[in-house]
Amino acid sequence: MVPVAAPLHERFDIATVEVSIAGRRYELLKPRDADALLDEEEFEHDDRIPYWAELWPSARVLAELLAKQADCNRRLIELGCGVGLASLAAQAAGFDVLATDYYDDALDFVRANAQRNQLGEIATRMVDWRHLPDDLGRFDLVVAADVLYERPNSALVAATILHSLAAHGEALVTDPRRGAAAGFADECRRRELLVRQSEIPIMVDGKDYTIDLYRISRSGS
Repeated sequence: MVPVAAPLHERFDIATVEVSIAGRRYELLKPRDADALLDEEEFEHDDRIPYWAELWPSARVLAELLAKQADCNRRLIELGCGVGLASLAAQAAGFDVLATDYYDDALDFVRANAQRNQLGEIATRMVDWRHLPDDLGRFDLVVAADVLYERPNSALVAATILHSLAAHGEALVTDPRRGAAAGFADECRRRELLVRQSEIPIMVDGKDYTIDLYRISRSGS
């Protein structure tokens, strides 16, 4: 297999982060400084901020949940996959994974991290929640970690879940209690989705976090 990380080392200052998920150790490549990737022209044009380049505590919580749901042949899509921890944990657990993001660079890191962790190839796709592709399909599990960082995202993520969730599927969304996420459950309910919310504590680098977990399903499923 041809290494896919080499071009990334030419384009980015890269750090390697080790994470243990459900007893399995992952080595993740990520940009060393996400702030250094901020492009003022892209921000002015499309409000783009490189959140994808961070490894968020919410992603660790989501990865742990997926690692404990080992189930072959179920289709899973991650919305806003970033550097790919949750998608990698899902692929290791046997899910048929599609990792999506709005940044091509993020998808490059996901593919490199899958290869680095002996998970082979992972399916990726660039997806804009504002203009969802007609052929995206339906998935047994729709997951996302720390994607509710702007208020408009609550409606966009809820609509994307409605668009991509199979009839008897479930969505899992984790968020570190961001103020912008306050309306997310209501946006889901407006679309006749059922929402259950709980809290999961996690410690990362000596700091305590409380992560909100949203479990979402279709009415009548």
